[in-house]
Amino acid sequence: MNYGKSLTVHPVRNGLGIIALRAFEPGDLLCRVRGRIVTANQVWRYWKKDRRRGENCFRYDADHYLDPEGEIGAYANHACNPNARVVRTPRGIYLRALKPIAAGREITHDYSTLLGADDVWTMKCNCGERNCRRIVANVARLPAVVMRRYQRLNAIPAFILKTMTS
Repeated sequence: MNYGKSLTVHPVRNGLGIIALRAFEPGDLLCRVRGRIVTANQVWRYWKKDRRRGENCFRYDADHYLDPEGEIGAYANHACNPNARVVRTPRGIYLRALKPIAAGREITHDYSTLLGADDVWTMKCNCGERNCRRIVANVARLPAVVMRRYQRLNAIPAFILKTMTS
């Protein structure tokens, strides 16, 4: 499945993932994460029927998620040392490069950056990174050194950071 001239979906370490068809530099726009805005209750219903679909939803605000079912965002995998970040603007959710990404590399982001301090979902990590945290949990559980790096890189959306002070 190709998504324009820049991205495709192929088998990767953890199922299917987004693969770069060309090189990207830090800050480059990788893609818009398209989908349908659903309530938190709908995501809970997904988990009961199809856990993977529930896990693929992107938190959009306090009570809503973006369900990328059938779109490239459904293949956005986690890594504890990601090469992309999630950015939310008034127009939607996007993936942007955090560091250089070579053609042929999988594009990953850290799921913890979309899990507010009020989120209870966790996942056993199988990213294979040298600095793997073994468990993906909410933003408040990120190690301090990772939190500082992500804040410096603007890798955590403001509405997620706000959950730590609420």
